Amino acid sequence: MKEIFVERRERILRVAIKSNNELIESIVEESKNEPIIGEIYKGRIKNIIPAINSVFVDLGLDKEGYLYYSDELKAKGIKKGDDILVEVLKEPLNDKGAKLTAKVSIPGKYIVLNCYEQGIEFSKRIEDKEKKIELLRNIEPLKDVCITVRTEGANVDINILKNEISKLYDEFQNIDKKMKHSLGVRKIYGEDLTLTKLLMNFSGEEIIKIYVDNSIDFDKISSFAKGQENLKIEKYEGYRKLFDFYGIEKEILRLRHNKVNLQCGGYIVIDRTEAMYVIDVNSGKNIKEKSFNKTILETNLEAAREIGKQIRLRNLSGIIVIDFIDMRDKSQRDIVMDALKESLRLDKGNVKIFPFTQLDLVQIARKRQGKSIYEYMEEECSLCKGRGIILKLSYIEGLIKNDIVRMQEESSINCFHIQMDSVYKDRIRENIFEFMKEIDGLDKEIYLNYVDNIEGYKIEPLIFQGQKDNLKDYKVTVIEKY
Repeated sequence: MKEIFVERRERILRVAIKSNNELIESIVEESKNEPIIGEIYKGRIKNIIPAINSVFVDLGLDKEGYLYYSDELKAKGIKKGDDILVEVLKEPLNDKGAKLTAKVSIPGKYIVLNCYEQGIEFSKRIEDKEKKIELLRNIEPLKDVCITVRTEGANVDINILKNEISKLYDEFQNIDKKMKHSLGVRKIYGEDLTLTKLLMNFSGEEIIKIYVDNSIDFDKISSFAKGQENLKIEKYEGYRKLFDFYGIEKEILRLRHNKVNLQCGGYIVIDRTEAMYVIDVNSGKNIKEKSFNKTILETNLEAAREIGKQIRLRNLSGIIVIDFIDMRDKSQRDIVMDALKESLRLDKGNVKIFPFTQLDLVQIARKRQGKSIYEYMEEECSLCKGRGIILKLSYIEGLIKNDIVRMQEESSINCFHIQMDSVYKDRIRENIFEFMKEIDGLDKEIYLNYVDNIEGYKIEPLIFQGQKDNLKDYKVTVIEKY
C-alpha cells in the first residue's frame, strides 16, 4: 500500500510518498511570482526579434517569457500587442525568463489534449494496429482539440479513457473561456499543478491512503477522487505539523548527507555543482567476492538501484552524471543500465537516460518538478561567502516549533532553552519578534543563546528553577517579544 502525505504552509506545499512504510519520494513546491513548468498563461506579445528567432511575451509576472519564432507563428502573422496562449516549458533561470511554447497541451494519465488542433493520435510506442482501430471506433473526436492516446492508454478500459477525456475537455473549455473573455494577462491553468499531476499518476487500482492537513486540499482531493475507490483520504487534525507527527521530517533531514552507504559495503556520494549533480560510485569495504569483476558488478548494480531511489527522494533535476566503477567486462554495462532504468521506471515521463560513455559515465536528464530538498532546506553561509551550506533559518524555525509543540503535548512544559548556531545570531536579533512568532514562543518562557559550530540548534525543556536561574542572562524579555 502507498501513502501520500500532503502538508501545506502559507507559501509552501510539501508532498511525501511512502510505499510499504518506506519513504520513496518527496516534492516541495513554493508559491512565488514565477512560472512553473506546465502552467498555461494568457500572454501578450511584447516584442518580436527575427534576428534571433525569438518572441518575448508578457505573462503578468516579474520577467517576460520567450518562445521560438517558428514558421507556424510567422504564417499566423502574429504581431506586437497580440494576445497569445502559451505553456511554460522551462522555468526562469538567473536573468533569463521562462521558455514558452505556443503548442499548448493538457496532460492526463492516459490521454493528452493538444489545444486548438484536430483529430485522434497515438503514442509512437503503441504499435498494435488492431488496438488503434478499436480505440478509433470508440473515441469520438472533439472540437478544437487533438486527442493523443498515451502508451498506457492502450491497456486500460475504454470507459476509463472516456472519463479522462471528459475531465480534460472540461479543463480545455475553461481555458478557452478565460483566453477569450478574461481581461489582461495572467495564468489561466496550473494551480497546484504538482499535486494534480501526482494524483493523476496514482489513479488506478492500487490502494492509496492520502493524509492532508487542511480543508482546501481535503475538498480538492476528495473531488478528484470521486468515483475512485482506491483513493482513501484522511484529514489530519493535530496541532503538530503533519510531517513531524508521522516522522517524515526526520527522514528528510537525513537526506542532507551526501554519502549513502550500500549494503554490499560500497557507497555513493552525491555532490552538487552549479550546472549539474554528480554521483560517484565507490566499492568501499566490498571485498566479499573473490573475483574483482564480480565485486565491481555487485557494487555497480546496488548503486544503480539506490541512485534511482535517491534521485526521487531528493527530487534531483536537470543534468545528473553518474560515475560508475570502471567495468572491464563491457557486457556488465547492459546489466547495470537495466537496473538503473528499472529503479526510475515509476518516474513516468520525467527522465531520459543516455547510454554509457567510454569512461563508464551515465548521463540522466530529469524534468524539474518543484524544488530539490537542497533548495528548500539550505542556503549559502554568509560567513564563508557561499563556499559552504547551512540550513535555512526559516526551516530551523519550523523544526523548533515542532519540538516545542511535541514537548508541550508530552509534559505540558512551557519553558525552553534554545541554543542557536552563531551564524544566525545577527539575523535573529534584527527581528527577534518574528523569530519568537515563528517558533510559537510568544506566550512561552524562552532562554536563547548562541553557540559556535553546532548543527543548526539544540533545545531542551527547563523544569527546575535552578536551571532558569543559571540561564537568566539569556531570557527573552517581554520588551524584546513585542
